[in-house]
Amino acid sequence: MAPRLFYFVRHGETDWNAERRLQGQLDIPLNARGRQQSAQCGAILQDLLAKGGRAAGDFTYIASPLVRARETIEIMRTGLGLPGEGYATDARLAELSFGRWEGLTYKEVRALDRSVLAVRERDKWNFAPPDGESYAQLLVRVREWHAGVAATHNVIVAAHGGVARVLMVLFGVRAPQDATQGDVAQGVVYGFGQGMMERYG
Repeated sequence: MAPRLFYFVRHGETDWNAERRLQGQLDIPLNARGRQQSAQCGAILQDLLAKGGRAAGDFTYIASPLVRARETIEIMRTGLGLPGEGYATDARLAELSFGRWEGLTYKEVRALDRSVLAVRERDKWNFAPPDGESYAQLLVRVREWHAGVAATHNVIVAAHGGVARVLMVLFGVRAPQDATQGDVAQGVVYGFGQGMMERYG
């Protein structure tokens, strides 16, 4: 059996992204740039599917239940010629919870919790913010989700930067501590396979 196709899109920009605020599981909508990025991802996917001889209807579409991810997938689906609402959501794809830090910038966190933030810098993978969760905990729920529908269908997913980081570990692309480094871009499409991750756009 051929490997399943797995395309991942981080949601488009929100005003809080632009302000570098920790959104976590707070429900922040896309801004105008984020809607443009989502349309761009739809165009990238359209090109990828055409080159691969695939139809948009050959995929299962799944999003985080947070509004920024749902807006993203609806815009992408419209660009692919599909009804915007024809997708599933799964709570296991929600962003990492930043607990009491949600809504704050890291500058504000540093002013409030400098000693706690120093602990995070030593081990970002296993660190959980106050009342929040760690990447290690996020991996548990994303792995459980992946073992279901994603293991048996070709999927296009719209979710979050934290989810992308644990997918890198789940697919064997990066070690846990390496996965916490660097940016997860908006307005691009990531293709995942065992031991590989491609960026398009």
